[in-house]
Amino acid sequence: MSGPSNYKPTTAFGKWMHERLPIMELVQGQALDFPTPKNLNYWWTFGGILAVMLVVQLVTGIVLVMHYTPHASMAFASVEHIMRDVNSGWMLRYMHANGASMFFIAVYIHIFRGMYYGSYKAPREVLWMIGVLIYLVMMATAFMGYVLPWGQMSFWGAKVITNLFSAIPFVGESITTLLWGGYSVDNPTLNRFFSLHYLLPFVLAALVGLHIWALHVPGNNNPTGVSVKSSQDTLPFHPYYTMKDAFAIVVFLMFYAAWTFFSPNYLGHAINYQEANPLVTPAHIVPEWYYLPFYAILRAIPDKLGGVIAMFGSILILFVLPWLDTSKVRSGSYRPVFKYFFWIFVIVCVALGYLGSKPPEGAYVTWSRILTAYYFAHFIIILPLLGLLESPRPLPASISDDVLAKKHPAAVPAE
Repeated sequence: MSGPSNYKPTTAFGKWMHERLPIMELVQGQALDFPTPKNLNYWWTFGGILAVMLVVQLVTGIVLVMHYTPHASMAFASVEHIMRDVNSGWMLRYMHANGASMFFIAVYIHIFRGMYYGSYKAPREVLWMIGVLIYLVMMATAFMGYVLPWGQMSFWGAKVITNLFSAIPFVGESITTLLWGGYSVDNPTLNRFFSLHYLLPFVLAALVGLHIWALHVPGNNNPTGVSVKSSQDTLPFHPYYTMKDAFAIVVFLMFYAAWTFFSPNYLGHAINYQEANPLVTPAHIVPEWYYLPFYAILRAIPDKLGGVIAMFGSILILFVLPWLDTSKVRSGSYRPVFKYFFWIFVIVCVALGYLGSKPPEGAYVTWSRILTAYYFAHFIIILPLLGLLESPRPLPASISDDVLAKKHPAAVPAE
């Protein structure tokens, strides 16, 4: 898909380097001249936004680690030291904490875009599966990072979530003990989580590189879902999409800056500004907002093991999504019935997030069970049946025809 590079070194040093390490040819072919469908909209800019946010998280995290003390008796005080005594420490901490939320906002938009436009369908199944793996590593990294301030919600969140593994038959207790580093959440637990929180972002960066490689083999999907048929359907990535992505990244960074500087604690929990106390249980233990839909699914099942299976199953089912959707049409733009079910699914996910933030009682539990059932039904029942029963709209003959049809609707016939 990427095609040959047009790079030709013009300086003596460039020629010398090109003969020994042709890295500029790789950049030219894979990042600048890479042929990209000419009809990509702004929903495709979130991949670039996520790459920028990953760099922000790595840089701020590395600086914060220089001042953080991973010990149960000193962690909370070291975070306060960062906030009060380190030059611009308050900003770095708020950038890192809110950066995690921005990361998840961007990744959820990225995932829903892929689901709507069928970016998981052949030949992009491996690309999609690597993306789901990235999402799992993100969730693990963010969870371990949330424990590090060693506040009340950090401590009790770690206790509740790690204790879930004890529900696994035969090996559950051993896994929980291994995670804790003992028989309770204490200093060994904090050290384990600190080590993994520092390591996993670099694993994440490697997976992102693999994700980009997997993308460059079949090339980008596009809003029509029609494959590239000639050079007329594509544009070089630079300058067309580098400029478009740069604009979107600046807008997103403005949104990120607004949260960081004006509402830095809005997405957190006030109780986490109290130091961890194993003798005082908070009245209502909830994880960060980006875990709430899965927390609602966990609590919707009355059995502990069943809840754990449902929670992990709600994520793992994404791995097999390419084979659950039986429609031969990729893009939701040409699937009139699918559109309605897609937006119902989005509303269900948001509603599950709301229910996950509420106490597990009364109508909240009832609605969690109803929406959990619908969540799984969307993948297991609705998508397979839609592929068999739905009548899609006619597809354009090519990407170029689609672009022309939008400018001159009567000029280009559909396929």
